[in-house]
Amino acid sequence: VSQGDLTVRVPADNAEYVGVRDVVGQEGLDKVFQVLRAPHTEEPTNWSRRYKANVEKLASGDVIKVAEVVRDLWRRDQDRGLSAGEKRMLARARQILVSELALAEKTNEDKAEIILDEVLAS
Repeated sequence: VSQGDLTVRVPADNAEYVGVRDVVGQEGLDKVFQVLRAPHTEEPTNWSRRYKANVEKLASGDVIKVAEVVRDLWRRDQDRGLSAGEKRMLARARQILVSELALAEKTNEDKAEIILDEVLAS
């Protein structure tokens, strides 16, 4: 995940052990875009259960699950608005996804954010 000038060094032998993975390729990007465009999915109505499920998805490091969090919170924000905690979570999830998109598309984060917004709106 790109965060300004942050550099994390991990011995190559330990990369898999600590959870480092390659940036998604074109096939992975296509799956991310499919998830972002997917029809509405049922989610828990209870705020704490929904929040906990989203925290678990973000902690997984799986870009598809992060895309699900972005999609669901973005749609909820469009429909009903979000609580302060969910707004922070959406911002965090978007940052993770934008960083991944920027690396995968070999572009900067501003352009990646535009791509994300276009896909969400489609």
